Amino acid sequence: MAAEEDMAVKEPLDLIRLSLDERIYVKLRSERELRGKLHAYDQHLNMILGDVEETVTTVEIDDETYEEIVRTSLAVGK
Repeated sequence: MAAEEDMAVKEPLDLIRLSLDERIYVKLRSERELRGKLHAYDQHLNMILGDVEETVTTVEIDDETYEEIVRTSLAVGK
C-alpha cells in the first residue's frame, strides 16, 4: 500500500517527482522547447536535464510577399 501512495499524484510537484530519470518535454517562452532526461529539480522548478535537445522556432514575414517564413533550429547537448 505504501508503494501505491508513493506513486500517487496529490500535488503539482508530485508529477515532476515521478518523472525523475525519464525523458521530459519542457515548453519555454519565445517558442523554445527542450527534451531531455530529468536528473534533478528544486522547489523553484529549476531543472537539471541530460541528453538535451533544444528546438527554437522563429516566424518571420517576407517583406515582399507578406508570407510567413517558419524556421526551426535544433541544438543537441549533453
